[in-house]
Amino acid sequence: MRLLFMSIVLSLLCRELRLVSGDIGTATSYGPPYIPTKCFGSRQDQFPPGNLFVAVSEGLWDNGAACGRRYRLRCLSGRNKPCKGGATVDVKVVDLCRDSTCPSTVAMSTDAFAAISNSPSTRINVEYVQI
Repeated sequence: MRLLFMSIVLSLLCRELRLVSGDIGTATSYGPPYIPTKCFGSRQDQFPPGNLFVAVSEGLWDNGAACGRRYRLRCLSGRNKPCKGGATVDVKVVDLCRDSTCPSTVAMSTDAFAAISNSPSTRINVEYVQI
């Protein structure tokens, strides 16, 4: 009986640990114009299908090495429950955050932000992992 109980507890713990497997940060939405970007200038082919891309803050920028990296983001929380129930979005880095003091870890295109949040003008807490 004790072994069964321990197995169930371990199973539940392992499942919970998989839910938060990346880094935690904040995300905001930003809209057009999206070009030129720091990564690829004015090339139209830099944007992935569905316009699912981000600009990253200095912390992720890595002197431009972040260009083209892909991340999976998931909304965790925010004001007025903005998250779309566990939804994730895969995005591509195309730019450095345009503001000198970026308001978040990542600034997401409006389409990418809408994929995980119901509130386009709020700041959300996200989990992100490089894929």
